[in-house]
Amino acid sequence: MRPAKAIAVGHNGAVKRALPTFALLVCLSAPLCAPVAAQDATAAYAPATGDASVDRHLADINDYASRYPASFADEMARYYTVPRAYVEAMQQQPDWTAGDIFMACALAQIVGQPCRAVVREWSRDHEGGWKAVAGRLQAEPGTAQYRRLRSALQATYRRWDRPAPVGEK
Repeated sequence: MRPAKAIAVGHNGAVKRALPTFALLVCLSAPLCAPVAAQDATAAYAPATGDASVDRHLADINDYASRYPASFADEMARYYTVPRAYVEAMQQQPDWTAGDIFMACALAQIVGQPCRAVVREWSRDHEGGWKAVAGRLQAEPGTAQYRRLRSALQATYRRWDRPAPVGEK
């Protein structure tokens, strides 16, 4: 009686064993790559508000809205008085992120202008980031209007029952 062979004999035997192992490794490593891609996308987003905490919130809003686009649109329509259809249309624009939509509409509400006016201002010139746009609207960091923006962010996170993003340590 011959012992059973654990290894297939033949010139394709090694390929037959290696391919399933390779496929298994690829499948198991795919979830490990997703957080890296998400981190890269978050790292690439630079709203340049002049306030690191607000920048982190806006990047986190991008993550939230990518998972819950309808909830994000509801938030903007209900609490920032922006037509839901307008928010949904903005979400489809390749140059606009949810963080930018939030910033435009929250700033608009704080300075007493329609969201479309701030969207136009950002579209016209945003080379200096949101800090420059907020400055042109007299709502730069450190002003009472900017403190209202930070309060609006906190209120949004309370409604979402979402923890505020924490800075790097």
